[in-house]
Amino acid sequence: MDGCIFCKIVAGEIPATVLYEDADHLAFRDLNPAAPIHAVLVPKRHWATLFDAPDTEAQGKLMQAACGAARALGLDRSGFRVVANYGPDGGQEVMHVHYHIVGGRLLGWPPG
Repeated sequence: MDGCIFCKIVAGEIPATVLYEDADHLAFRDLNPAAPIHAVLVPKRHWATLFDAPDTEAQGKLMQAACGAARALGLDRSGFRVVANYGPDGGQEVMHVHYHIVGGRLLGWPPG
């Protein structure tokens, strides 16, 4: 989608530190990390929000990719958090569905 920063990262138009990639997803280092390890995982195909996923299979593959990225980052041994923001009140700043994968330290509750 025109103007979408995540689409531009997927297309290679904006540089990013790629941490994980599969056929349908890309994870890259967050520029403002909330933890020692903080990746942003996006589907390569543009969906604005979680409700715009083409089907439940695509949603499931996104979560599988989150686990694959966490494993690649070594977080499967210590634990991690997957965060999805939706809409303005949920803190979604980029209208391209994405998961934040955070870890590398003990994460408190509630988040923030």
